[in-house]
Amino acid sequence: MSHRITMADVAREAEVSVMTVSRVVNGKDGISITTRQRVQEIIDRLGYRPSTLARSLVTDRTGTVGLVVIDNSNPYFSEVARGVEHVAYAEGYNVFLCNTEEDPQRELRILQSLSDKHVDGVILCSSRLDDADLHSALAAHSHAVLVNRPSGTTEIGEMLLDDAYGGYLATKHLIASGHRAIGYLAGPTQSFSGAQRGTGYRQALTEAGIPLRPEWEQACLPVVENGTEKTLELLSDHPELSALFCYNDLVAVGALKACQQLGRRIPDELAIIGFDDIPLSALVNPSLTTCWSPKYELGSQAMELLLARINGCTDDCTNVIFQPELVIRESAP
Repeated sequence: MSHRITMADVAREAEVSVMTVSRVVNGKDGISITTRQRVQEIIDRLGYRPSTLARSLVTDRTGTVGLVVIDNSNPYFSEVARGVEHVAYAEGYNVFLCNTEEDPQRELRILQSLSDKHVDGVILCSSRLDDADLHSALAAHSHAVLVNRPSGTTEIGEMLLDDAYGGYLATKHLIASGHRAIGYLAGPTQSFSGAQRGTGYRQALTEAGIPLRPEWEQACLPVVENGTEKTLELLSDHPELSALFCYNDLVAVGALKACQQLGRRIPDELAIIGFDDIPLSALVNPSLTTCWSPKYELGSQAMELLLARINGCTDDCTNVIFQPELVIRESAP
């Protein structure tokens, strides 16, 4: 078995104390430039790698963060995770990616586990916890940023999308195209984004003088299969619907499949709009009109915000609200 290079080996080779090597490794002051350079050259030549555990005892940091998403198979969260990891890697951090599978109890257990691992901070995407459980779980973490969920406190960072505006944009586009019987597949009941998109949907209807019909709104799991199931139910109960606004693109793809089963032509007999603009939305037939959201930027800026908080929350420690944009394709021209 090969000998692991230690700090003592570096000190012996450089003819300095172990404390001096420690200061170089941890970026401490009190060492001449010449000594620092000589020690660093020997570190590089010997291939010394500091112990993560030892460094964490000195710096009180582990160099790790937790990223918690509700469904890592959803392309939306894959892109958010890519943004988080790119920034984390560039700053020397490792990311624990955790998947809750839309289960609030699992989400609580994951947040506790990350606290037990002493991560330096957590990014929590689209939490399904109620406010009391959310604040209780995050109280165990020194630094946290929420994506797609307001925190209600300055102690927790926020990276948000203006979901209400997105719902308004989508519904207003359908109204401008002549639709007045517009349904909404609203996503999970505990989803903040779904509730906000519903607010925008109802605002657009009200402004156009179209009566609100709660029976035209249907909660839906954010997956293709449930999108198909709920669309079939909604169209069976309300065949008068001429358009659907869907919580996300996966639900909208499910709606497309339901229309194929029913022989209902899109967009002539039913216009459909999704949300998120995942790559699949441009590939299905007909291609999907949707609301674009900056998925990568939500992740990358969430990580930057978390790092700012970890490092003392300087002037760049600000929350961000992104604006969605309507992308018009074949399903709702």
